[in-house]
Amino acid sequence: MSIEHVKCLIIGSGPAGYTAAIYAARANMKPVLYQGQQPGGQLTTTNEVENFPGYVDGVTGPEMMVQLMKQAQRFETDVRDGWITKVDFSGPVHKAWINGETEIHADTVIISTGASAKYLGLESEQKYLKMGGGVSACAVCDGFFYRGQETIIVGAGDSACEEAHYLSKLCTKVTMLVRRDEFRASKIMANRVKNTENIEILFNTETVEVLGDDVGVTGARVKNNITGGVQDIPATGFFVAIGHKPNTDIFKEYLTLDETGYIVNVPGSSKTNVEGVFVSGDAADHVYRQAITAAGTGCMAALDAERYLASREGVEAVGVSNNYTD
Repeated sequence: MSIEHVKCLIIGSGPAGYTAAIYAARANMKPVLYQGQQPGGQLTTTNEVENFPGYVDGVTGPEMMVQLMKQAQRFETDVRDGWITKVDFSGPVHKAWINGETEIHADTVIISTGASAKYLGLESEQKYLKMGGGVSACAVCDGFFYRGQETIIVGAGDSACEEAHYLSKLCTKVTMLVRRDEFRASKIMANRVKNTENIEILFNTETVEVLGDDVGVTGARVKNNITGGVQDIPATGFFVAIGHKPNTDIFKEYLTLDETGYIVNVPGSSKTNVEGVFVSGDAADHVYRQAITAAGTGCMAALDAERYLASREGVEAVGVSNNYTD
């Protein structure tokens, strides 16, 4: 097996990984970035991105990821296909294996593996998700496209309540589907949706099928899991808020994770419990989960990695050029 030594290994793409690469490359850290199983991350499933600063007329998620990748490559980031299948952070040299074949020894590692939204797994749900025609796992990202329309949201936790309340400000009606006879959310969040006039809550209700046509979603067929009654609910947007799973399983032997698998970082930094290993984006962020916040933490991780290298080498940090000095 071949062994390669690099200054900075970035695991995962998306706004966090590519931003980290841009900063690391400009600091002459010669980053090597592996794109992972979903190059570009979650944004590649998003049709329109209208809330990322600088895109006056909006941009598609895939197009934005291509632009970020090209910007990283402009500064000579080595962007590669493939994904990390195993790591070893037990010693002073950080080791990673790519596709079970190539072994990389890295002075610094930036983890940008993100998180994957959980879906119901219905064939019709996946059809309209891939089509970009009305299924979403992020109301804050996509709710704006459904203003003045009727929407459905599935979920019972704090995030589901928060997203339902957010949608209620944009949509004429929000129907909330809760599988059990009560919320899992905190009382204050549950009461907020209960007291919102245009949110209808259907307890003991599960989705049978997402309905739609060649354009997109037109509603959902739901079933009361106690009475067995079935009804069709009209809607143009179908939101799923049943949680995210951080893509961090391969790091759990070495990094501190919280109870749901998110990497725990040192507050106010991107540092993990292992020196020289940093985290950015949704692999650590279970609160905001936005492209712009992911990009910000990618910047932080590259700056932290550069300072770590400088302190290790015993030389003064060169400093990453930024908008204040360019």
